[in-house]
Amino acid sequence: MPDTEDSVVVTQSGLLPLSKLKRWQWWVLVAFNICFLIIGQIVAVLLGRFYYDQGGNSKWMATLVQTLGFPILFIPYILFPSITNPSTAFTSSFSKPIIFLIYIVVGALIAGDNMLYSVGLLYLSASTYSLICATQLAFNAVFSFFINSQKFTALIFNSVVVLSLSASLLALNDDSDKPSGVTSKNYAIGFVATLSASALYALLLSLMQLTFQKVIKKETFSVVLELQIYTSFFATCVSIIGLFASGEWRTLGDEMDSFGKGGMAYVMTLVWTAVAWQVCSVGVVGLIFVVSSLFSNVISTLSLALTPLAALAVFHDQMNGVKIIAMLMGLWGFCTYIYQNYLDDLEAKRKQTDATGMQLKSSS
Repeated sequence: MPDTEDSVVVTQSGLLPLSKLKRWQWWVLVAFNICFLIIGQIVAVLLGRFYYDQGGNSKWMATLVQTLGFPILFIPYILFPSITNPSTAFTSSFSKPIIFLIYIVVGALIAGDNMLYSVGLLYLSASTYSLICATQLAFNAVFSFFINSQKFTALIFNSVVVLSLSASLLALNDDSDKPSGVTSKNYAIGFVATLSASALYALLLSLMQLTFQKVIKKETFSVVLELQIYTSFFATCVSIIGLFASGEWRTLGDEMDSFGKGGMAYVMTLVWTAVAWQVCSVGVVGLIFVVSSLFSNVISTLSLALTPLAALAVFHDQMNGVKIIAMLMGLWGFCTYIYQNYLDDLEAKRKQTDATGMQLKSSS
């Protein structure tokens, strides 16, 4: 966050025009990115559930649309050429082939993660799915501790426990709001798939952070944006291969013809789902660049905790006592997590102020 009205941030890629912002302008930029992330993610989840409700049944198609819209990310890349210099992406001690290999592996993992999410959304209501996804914050705390050497405080531990208990409540709530035709066994599969996807997503975040720290050794706007574009491209390629290898592509014509709202609605559902996921990605990238990757993940988790309210309004999902308690526990876990990071931020600022004071004294 800018410390003064006309503060300027200097990064490894040079002086960034976006950071020549007054405090209110910085907050407006943050607010826009938060809206992109929350609205994009909520709309994408609701459209994904709508796709299944109206007769869509291709898990690979549902997986594909989560990354297929990645060319939208070229819009900010083109709009801000002064801070997206391609030469800034590969200035580490590692060669380009090594970095591209990392992109390929991460892209493949993203495709697998998206498939798990697709299976989860197929067998769960939008509200239950979103509440289980919110456990990614707990997984993120655990993986960050082991992979990124981040501390594990009492507040973080509380967040992990509360979010875990929230997921446990939902596991016992399988008879409340299963989509039509879903058996208890399918519900269990959906629950495990969504929980696994949340864990894998948290692992991916930690691995990406490790990549920034140890391989690329910078986290500028251009690097973050290119990471999103390249990994989405490779994830899309894997999803397309899966779509054809599974044979699901043969059923797409019949799926469109039998879609509850008609063929045009089928196409538009897939198109807008892809757009919504990329609007969410723009918000993710924006918050990583303007604030931090941790803050971006926290806002993503918050949107998942709010999705049940949207599902209640759109799909009239049941919100029984167990789900309400699970949602409140998820929000409480979110609050304790963000409060711990607020304390960490205050401590970091205090140390920075002390260091600056020591430098001034030594220079005088």
